[in-house]
Amino acid sequence: MLHIELEEARKKWPEILEGVLQGEDVLITRNLKPLLKLVRVHDHVETYRQPGSAKGLIRMREDFDEPLADFQAYMS
Repeated sequence: MLHIELEEARKKWPEILEGVLQGEDVLITRNLKPLLKLVRVHDHVETYRQPGSAKGLIRMREDFDEPLADFQAYMS
């Protein structure tokens, strides 16, 4: 990571931007205290869900809808 003072960053702005575009992180400081951090935002390819992509992967028991034996007393 490149550390550079704000006044010098103003003079070398095109070179700093080119470095950031190449993937280098830059920390700009004022009086040796961190002020700005420049990082490149990577291209993010969104993946969308495909309807039906899990078809056949989930199975339910045949007695899924049957009342549970533990709840017989509450069912009447």
